[in-house]
Amino acid sequence: MVRGNVQYCFECALYPCDKYQHIDDFDSFITHRRQKRDMEKARMVGVECYTREQIEKVQILNRLLAEYDDGRRKNFFCLVINLLELAEIHEVIGQIKTDDELHTRSRKEQCAYVVSKFQDIAGRRGVELKLRRKK
Repeated sequence: MVRGNVQYCFECALYPCDKYQHIDDFDSFITHRRQKRDMEKARMVGVECYTREQIEKVQILNRLLAEYDDGRRKNFFCLVINLLELAEIHEVIGQIKTDDELHTRSRKEQCAYVVSKFQDIAGRRGVELKLRRKK
């Protein structure tokens, strides 16, 4: 997601400076794992393009929470949106749309199905969909 004032960061001649040295070492309520990479992506593709992608991800997150949250998956879906690429997220959304039997399952089963699809993709990429806590 868009973090801080991205445009301001890129205007600094010293970016990335010491202030950003360890910003992605640990997570808080949200993950910080991709913070530097996201800022670099925004710089490379442009803030407008990056922002459009983030808006699309927010829309997908809202849909996932509305349709597939069993009351315990908010953090999981936030991690999905932050750590997976948009194409990977669309891949799972496509699988959800084409599963004709999904709507016949209970909400809990639907949630488990969607979670397993995201975990499959994350596993293939070596991405852990879990917050990293400071020890």
